[in-house]
Order: sequence, then structure tokens, then C-alpha cells
Amino acid sequence: MSKIWKFGSDVDTDQIVPGRFAPYMRPDADVGEAAFIEARPDFAKSAAPGDIIVALDNFGCGSSREYAVEALRRRKVGAIIARSFARIFFRNAINLGIPLFESADAV
Repeated sequence: MSKIWKFGSDVDTDQIVPGRFAPYMRPDADVGEAAFIEARPDFAKSAAPGDIIVALDNFGCGSSREYAVEALRRRKVGAIIARSFARIFFRNAINLGIPLFESADAV
């Protein structure tokens, strides 16, 4: 059964994957292992394929780091539901195939 991971507002790409865990900093490491490594260490350790992220407003704000989305794709996140998404994160997620749903009611 999939797990729901709840987040608040303004979750930025630095929280999703801190810069020092960028693929160019660790070329032989899987960026998926660094997903939320500091903000939610339990996510990095136990998120399973199909798990769903539910967040409030402006999920994915901050820099345009595509590898933040790539980390979630590698963790095989089933979908992300939020009231709103940062525009560049939204586009990167679509490009990498992560289903996104904007819904104030679902949150």
C-alpha cells in the first residue's frame, strides 16, 4: 500500500535535494538516495515506489534544479498533490513524467 508523505508550504528544491548532493558533486551516487535527506530523513530511508507526496502551496520553489525532480522520479514517487507548484518545478516534473495534481480540496 502506498504511503502519503505530507509537506507544508514553500518546499524548495534545496529541501528536496541539497546542492552538495547534486549529481555533478557525486557522479557515482544515485541522486534518489538524497531526496529530502535533510528536511525529512525518513523519506530518504523509507519512501517506496508509488508513495504520494501531498503539500500545501508553492511546492518546488527555489532554483530550477531538474535533479530535484529526478531524485523523486528515481524514488518512484507515484504522484504529487499540492495546492500549487512553482512553475519551473511543474514543468520539470511533467518533462520527467511525475504526475502532478493541483487541488486545494484534495490537500
